[in-house]
Order: sequence, then C-alpha cells, then structure tokens
Amino acid sequence: MVFPACQRGTSTLMGKRFMCRGRGTLWFMCFVAGAAAFVGFTSRHLPDRVASHFDGSGAANGYMPHGFYVGFMLGVVVVLPALAVGLTWRSMASPHARINLPNKDYWLAPERRAETIAFLRAGVLWFGTLLITFLGYAHWLVVLANAVHPARLANAWLMGGLLVFLASLLVWLKGFWGHFRHRPPPSRNTR
Repeated sequence: MVFPACQRGTSTLMGKRFMCRGRGTLWFMCFVAGAAAFVGFTSRHLPDRVASHFDGSGAANGYMPHGFYVGFMLGVVVVLPALAVGLTWRSMASPHARINLPNKDYWLAPERRAETIAFLRAGVLWFGTLLITFLGYAHWLVVLANAVHPARLANAWLMGGLLVFLASLLVWLKGFWGHFRHRPPPSRNTR
C-alpha cells in the first residue's frame, strides 16, 4: 500500500521515503522471516540442555531444554516485536486512535493526518527492525556461549551491543520526535 502523503517525499529521516512507498511493510515482514530463520538455523547446533541465563560474570546459572529454548527465543526475538509493531500499526488506522505528539492539533489536523500516520508507521517499522536486530544479536551471543564448555556469555559483547542499541534508539527517538517538535512555517500566498 502506498500512502498518498508519502508520495510527496517530505521526509527523508532514516529512509522514511523507502518505508512510506509501501516497501516498508514488505521489508519488515522479510526481516521478521529472516530473523525467524536465523534463530532456527543457529539453534540447530545448541546442546540438548541450553545455557540460557548467565550471572554477572558470564557464567551459566540457568538452563532450558533445547526445544523450549528455540520456541522461547522465536517468541522473544520474532513474535513479540512483530506483534507489538503490528498492533501499533493497526491501532493507528482508527480515526479515534489516541496519539500523543508534540503539536498534536497541528499534526493530526485532517489535512495532515494521513501524512502524519504514514510517518508514524514508518517510524514504528524502524523501531521494530532495531529491536529484532538487538534481540537476534543477544540470541547469537547465547549460541556462542553454548559453544564453549563450561558455557560462558561474553558480557562485554552483550554490553557493547546494548550500548549500540540504546544509542541507535536515542538517534531514532531524536529524529522521530524532532519531526513533530516544530511546526513548519506557514506558506505565503503570492497574489
């Protein structure tokens, strides 16, 4: 689906034009499928008893059966983020959706509502992509931790990944909310 407001190309933040052109939903669905395949493929070599919880030093202190771990990680890495994105996306379709934005009256005015909703939806897709990427990375670290005996999580890599995720999230939030912070100047009629 192509949003008419996005065809104007008013937003380039984080590739929003790409997301608005109808490719965003397809991209996200492919990304979700890829994440599911990644979890399934990388879990094949895990032991029957998977170290799934680690203490502050990285030593394993909690375990799950292999099948339960794979199902749990598919739920955490793929299903929960996809469900959150899907529900948020769908709820924005309602004209009675409760959307809280800076300058809400301006951005949700009937003449700008479609463009605003398209921008919000594109932002939600990017957030979902960021979240799935981080959760997939955490899963990969668990896979690597189980490749050594005794299982040990590389805490420095986990913290580094978390910092990258949080920094990316801050950049996303700054651009996302910054878009709505200021109203564009009114256009002047030249008669």
